[in-house]
Amino acid sequence: MNKNVLHNKMQILAQASYGKEFTSLTPREFWQILSRAIVSELAPNWEKTRCNYLPERQAHYFSAEFLVGRSLLNNLVNLNLYETVSEFVTELGYDLTNLLEEESDPGLGNGGLGRLSACFLDSSATMGLPVTGYGILYHFGLFRQEIENGFQREYPDNWIGNDGYPFMVPRRDEKVLVQYEDLTVYAIPYDLPVTGFGTDNINMIRLWDAEPAQDFDFNLFNSQRFDDAVIERNRVRDICRVLYPNDSTYDGKVLRLRQQYFFVSASLQYIVNTFKRVHGTDFSKFPQFNTIQLNDTHPVLAIPELMRLLIDENRQSWDEAWSIVQKTFAFTNHTMMEEALEKWDINIFQFLFPRILNIIKQIDLQFEEEIAHKNWPEDLIQELSPIHDAKVHMALLACYSCYSINGVAAIHTNLLKNVLFKDFYKLWPEKFNNKTNGVTPRRWLRACNPLLAELLTERLGNEDWVTDLTLLQPLEKEKENTNLIRSLLEIKTANKKQLIDFIKEHEGIELDSNFLFDVQIKRLHEYKRQFLNGLYILDRYFKLKDNPHQNNIVPVAYIFGAKAAPGYFRAKAIIKFLTELAELINEDSDINQHMRVVFLHNYNVSLAEKIFPAADLSEQISTVGMEASGTGNMKFMMNGALTLGTYDGANLEILDQVGAENCFMFGPQIDDFPATMSYYNSQWQYNNVEGLKRVVDALVDGTISDNRTGMFQELYNSLLTGSQWQAGDPFYILGDFEAYRNARNYAHAAYLDQIEWGKKCWVNIVNSGRFSSDRTIKEYAAEIWDIKPSFI
Repeated sequence: MNKNVLHNKMQILAQASYGKEFTSLTPREFWQILSRAIVSELAPNWEKTRCNYLPERQAHYFSAEFLVGRSLLNNLVNLNLYETVSEFVTELGYDLTNLLEEESDPGLGNGGLGRLSACFLDSSATMGLPVTGYGILYHFGLFRQEIENGFQREYPDNWIGNDGYPFMVPRRDEKVLVQYEDLTVYAIPYDLPVTGFGTDNINMIRLWDAEPAQDFDFNLFNSQRFDDAVIERNRVRDICRVLYPNDSTYDGKVLRLRQQYFFVSASLQYIVNTFKRVHGTDFSKFPQFNTIQLNDTHPVLAIPELMRLLIDENRQSWDEAWSIVQKTFAFTNHTMMEEALEKWDINIFQFLFPRILNIIKQIDLQFEEEIAHKNWPEDLIQELSPIHDAKVHMALLACYSCYSINGVAAIHTNLLKNVLFKDFYKLWPEKFNNKTNGVTPRRWLRACNPLLAELLTERLGNEDWVTDLTLLQPLEKEKENTNLIRSLLEIKTANKKQLIDFIKEHEGIELDSNFLFDVQIKRLHEYKRQFLNGLYILDRYFKLKDNPHQNNIVPVAYIFGAKAAPGYFRAKAIIKFLTELAELINEDSDINQHMRVVFLHNYNVSLAEKIFPAADLSEQISTVGMEASGTGNMKFMMNGALTLGTYDGANLEILDQVGAENCFMFGPQIDDFPATMSYYNSQWQYNNVEGLKRVVDALVDGTISDNRTGMFQELYNSLLTGSQWQAGDPFYILGDFEAYRNARNYAHAAYLDQIEWGKKCWVNIVNSGRFSSDRTIKEYAAEIWDIKPSFI
């Protein structure tokens, strides 16, 4: 597409959409029309790709989250239109960088789960693999985070806006009915194109929106009972209103489960209808053409729902349907955390979909009978069965029903085999496999760090690394090229300056590019240990206050970005703790030239794209054994930040790739940790680790304030006394404090030798090929899905 073609398309679209010449559009309108023009440009190849995939074996990726980030820039880069569009808008008096800021981040995810899904679809499209994503069109995302008086406040994230999101294409002719016991709902598909890099293939994510089967009760409305007339409409729209509604109450749990059933039922109906249209009604062939990946436990309801569709609507026997299901579904586990494995009270199933509950009961009975023949103890069989303790256990249902169960890092998969699902591993070892996570280098290096991308292309002599990141590995020997390392450091400084400008504008905090940027950006959870990070910062502050004239002080900017779930009181308390540290330190003129704390509010993909290229140190400090993999650690590595981390998740594989001399590890190994926790008493560390008592006591001695909410007292208690449900310090924060402090101080000291630091950064960048999602998806395609590329 040249500039003349783009001009003509935009002129027509502007007149049709706004009744204006496109030169009269507001910046927001201009972004809308430009985005629609790009969609019209990719539409022919999108349709060709859909038709090309239809007769092929396909993989269907079911996920509650797709954190795709902004679409315009990604599409311009992948379609090789960036320079053309940049010149075009400049000639019209616009700046493309400013226009890109008109787009809001799609609120379709929250953390690593959603970012991983988005990377997988990018890699699938780039490699021409027939993979389609399925999820929910959340109208208001998770929430928009504001920090008010140091506290997190949640507001609706109206990312779609009043004029819609131009990259989503509705397919109303493909709507389906989803039926609950108390409600009938239309599921309307909205398709989001996913462009591949260096290919004409365009894959898609299908997002389902909920509409009432009856818009409102006309008789009630006519009787002037206006609120009653629209009650059902509002209940239907609640399904797609927000991601992860607060489920601390019964009604919240009902809504969560209603959401999950909504998108898996709609997706399966579409897949089954497509199979019948293309391949006929011989359902024994269904697994020959379809495989469905369940991304964590949220979509596991697809298992009984496919049974229902096959038995009740397509005349399959139980045995026929079960055989199909067992050959169709694969399951990815993303966590060792008991709370995230999802267990639902059976009375919610009875209320929402009794037929689904009956099917799960039959699966449960079948499982118990099957395992009973192996002479296993009855109490163990009950413990492993999908239904026990009056709850449906989604992970156990998946383990029994799926032909593949994979973890997302080597250590995580070993824990699945030996701890979490050890009995299922004894039963069916052939089901278990590892697929270490990865991230797309298109968005997370080429697009977000163009200066570094240009340097890599220059050193390699071509841009082939964008689709094969392992090509960079032979460049490791160039670390001895001092001029190259200086260029790398200059790029880091330039990226820092961009982030500094952003922070000054949006947070009102001034930083200097000479500061070491020490960064922790991820979902706020106790096991991710932002609390440990904050305790270290407070300890460092006290030491500088006591001795401000230390030699060789490394100035450090401690940068955070995190959202806490609305109902997660302790996580919100940690945010308040971090913001109090920021106020205490940043306003202390004796100290703030040596350290500053920044809490970036409303952390999202677009903000991450600014942070990763600017970071020096990557905080990956989860409690050992609790982080399945992580993907932020990989993005930091690709952009030349060094890992400060525990022996957990993909940190271990980063260590294997770069060597211990190019990262900073601390804490116990996973094999030693259970024994450590068996005798651990946080009181000992509190009383014996130098400086720790002073730091912990600061929570309750008036050094910082929680505005009399009791938040900090509760944090204090969580470290030292626990509660009747939980021992003190279950996440080993005080236990790891001294080792963490030593490792972090060592890392900060290493930063003083900039050339040596730059060499470490270079080694990390060129060895990041293992963590490309292209590698991960190749493994899924070959070892789980059995699908082949199908280029148009």
